[in-house]
Amino acid sequence: MIIVTGGTGFIGSNLLAGLQKKGHTDLVVCDWFGEDDKWRNIAKRELRDIVRPELLPDYLDSHTEDIEAVFHMGAISSTTETDVDLIVERNVVLSRSLWKWCAAHDVRFIYASSAATYGDGSQGFKDDQSSDALAKLLPLNAYGWSKHVVDRRISRVIRDKSEPCPPQWAGLKFFNVYGPNEYHKGEQMSVMCKLYPQVVAGAAARLFKSHHPDYEDGGQLRDFVYVDDCVDVMLWLYEHPDVSGLFNVGTGKARSFKDLAEATFAAAAIKPKIGYIDMPQTLRGKYQYFTQADMEKLRAAGYEKPFTELEEGVRRYVHDFLVKEDTYR
Repeated sequence: MIIVTGGTGFIGSNLLAGLQKKGHTDLVVCDWFGEDDKWRNIAKRELRDIVRPELLPDYLDSHTEDIEAVFHMGAISSTTETDVDLIVERNVVLSRSLWKWCAAHDVRFIYASSAATYGDGSQGFKDDQSSDALAKLLPLNAYGWSKHVVDRRISRVIRDKSEPCPPQWAGLKFFNVYGPNEYHKGEQMSVMCKLYPQVVAGAAARLFKSHHPDYEDGGQLRDFVYVDDCVDVMLWLYEHPDVSGLFNVGTGKARSFKDLAEATFAAAAIKPKIGYIDMPQTLRGKYQYFTQADMEKLRAAGYEKPFTELEEGVRRYVHDFLVKEDTYR
């Protein structure tokens, strides 16, 4: 049995699709559905059980002998969430509880961290899991901080051997992920998903102006990674139980928002038309102008598959999903 927390969410639902494609059918989703269409993200999946998060501890204890791995993708992922107590409860306390349960029951544990842990990027983007290296990072928002708390605690546990550890563990620092099944995320959707309706409606793509002298308007740089690549990394880890650690998951190649917009126009076969708007004052002091994953550590661990180029990822997203009546994976 494999448990995926946050299984109706963006990355979690794509992971379920990847696991099912590999032939896994004993899949358990742990998530809340709410009143929107998140259920459509898993409508095509064959599932063993669906568990509400508050009932997960009892479910784990009643299926101890059956559970092989927990993929912990569930979290409050909004970078603008202001209820820090809620963020701590969902992102820190639950992650630590699952870590301890997996360690106690010899179950593998793979969890979602975030590139938001790197803050403004002034310390670089190297996935060094040493306590000293992590202590230098200063996230820009409560979401990134909550992920960083978990990374730092696990680092200390590994260093000090202060408590039992799962037989395999991996923390994945996802960079700017885009792809199908993100439609429920509202303002937290990828920029590409927000741009596409503007493009096909004939409007100009609207990007933020730059408020940094080193970057032109639309020239802010991100490591955009297609969600299929994230799933491939997780499946590879599942197939290599001897590999543990904190790993970046990006392409290792920063691209501009202007590049992203032009790729979206090209995929839609429409001539590019781009306009620029002022960045909200509330974002300017917390804005990253450059992110680029250092992928050396994952490569050194043995992961060899190439990552999808931006233009190809956008083309797949548009042609395989967004232009179709059924846009869900």
